[in-house]
Amino acid sequence: MLIGAHGLVFTGTFDEAGLRRAIEGTKHAGFDLIEIPLMDAAGFDSALAGRMLRDNDLAVTASLGLTAATDLTSEDPAVVAAGVSMLERCLDHVATMGGDVLCGVIYSAMGKYMTPPTAKGTENSQHAISALAAKAAERGIRLSLEVVNRYESNVFNTGRGALGYLDGVDGDVSVHLDTYHMNIEESDFFQPVRDASKAGKLGYVHIGDSHRGYLGTGTVDFATFFRALHDVAYDGPVVFESFSSAVVSAELSNTLGIWRNLWQDSDDLAAHANRFIRDALHAVRTIDLH
Repeated sequence: MLIGAHGLVFTGTFDEAGLRRAIEGTKHAGFDLIEIPLMDAAGFDSALAGRMLRDNDLAVTASLGLTAATDLTSEDPAVVAAGVSMLERCLDHVATMGGDVLCGVIYSAMGKYMTPPTAKGTENSQHAISALAAKAAERGIRLSLEVVNRYESNVFNTGRGALGYLDGVDGDVSVHLDTYHMNIEESDFFQPVRDASKAGKLGYVHIGDSHRGYLGTGTVDFATFFRALHDVAYDGPVVFESFSSAVVSAELSNTLGIWRNLWQDSDDLAAHANRFIRDALHAVRTIDLH
């Protein structure tokens, strides 16, 4: 199991200086992996990122959220094609960096929809993800679809909803659970882990508290969630995610809804999160001795 941090914990830009800050900060905090958001896929230098990652002995995954212009659930073939093209470019970046996972809201736009998805839109998304999964597999990359709350996608908002969507998808595509979103949408923190694992589809995990601040200071039931991961023998990435406008740009802060800052110091926050996650995983392993 690799314990990681999201790059936006450290920086809102991923040019050379931003990459250095995020990668070195992740390493210094004690993590094994960094998740790099591909917000600017056209301008991202994945070769440079790959060299920095190797220099710091860090594993890497990548993520993004699609926009209205690249929404795979659109009924406009040109918009769907733009989304596919964007995700193919992201696969190139993941491969160049030496990563093996592309995750996030890569099946629809990330944002508030005012209507449910149409049957045609969902079908468009499923077909596009199936084709992308095949291309990803050729490069040793897996797709994982993040389950987000009702204000960030209308396609599915629970683990079971994601599994239902995947019934219409071919290829090695998994469910990406996030405790922040689970706290809003799920009935508990155990059953979604068990459901996805039983289906052989639990592939990626985000750790965030209810307010996206310091872990353990909100309302997320981490004890149950980490016990669930242990009980299903989950061995995939576990990645800490938190945002502050002290780090990311005003534009990105607005997109992510960061209306108040719960932290200022990236390094302190990250080091605390690394300890919190590792201590929690260690604690649940001792239950086997009871």
